[in-house]
Amino acid sequence: MLGANGAGKTTTLRALSGLLRPVSGSILLAGAAIETQGAHRIVRDGLILVPEGRQVFPELSVRDNLMLGAHTRKGNDLEGEIAGLLQRFPRLAQRIDNRAGLLSGGEQQMLAIARGLMGRPRALLLDEPSLGLAPAIIDELFGTLAELRDQGITILLVDQMAALALAVADRGYILELGRIVRADTAMALVKDPALEAAYLGGQEAAE
Repeated sequence: MLGANGAGKTTTLRALSGLLRPVSGSILLAGAAIETQGAHRIVRDGLILVPEGRQVFPELSVRDNLMLGAHTRKGNDLEGEIAGLLQRFPRLAQRIDNRAGLLSGGEQQMLAIARGLMGRPRALLLDEPSLGLAPAIIDELFGTLAELRDQGITILLVDQMAALALAVADRGYILELGRIVRADTAMALVKDPALEAAYLGGQEAAE
């Protein structure tokens, strides 16, 4: 999901995850309306937000942050799942007992995504995961997102890195002033010369 600053991308993700209540319209998850449900129930139903700024619990260990990602689930092999995630995110394996606040920005972002995956999401909502990261870490991050996509995990991605976002996406949606003004395959959007104008704010950018 692409758009200029203020287009409504983060607001959309917050509404989907129950942090904001939409004033009209419906939000359907697996055919069921969820727009009146609390955020905790939406998480339990499998719609999980990885927020902008990562928002890990800085005073807790990496392991405890991961365990909190599965707080709605009981009686599962959480240690086994953590072991699997540490193979996917080897940087976290080296810091499993460290406080999350001591991790680098890139490591905190990996932790935030891994924490979201601990909830076994039907759909993972990612809000600006590349924000503030070094280029090499951004490339690693988007490589991980491509792997998750290939494994069948549904991801709704908001990111300022439009080209990279479209490279790992199947479809793209462009927002202006809270409305979707263009929806197409990612490949079609990449090849569209009007994409830059739409991304930067439509008519004003085109001029």
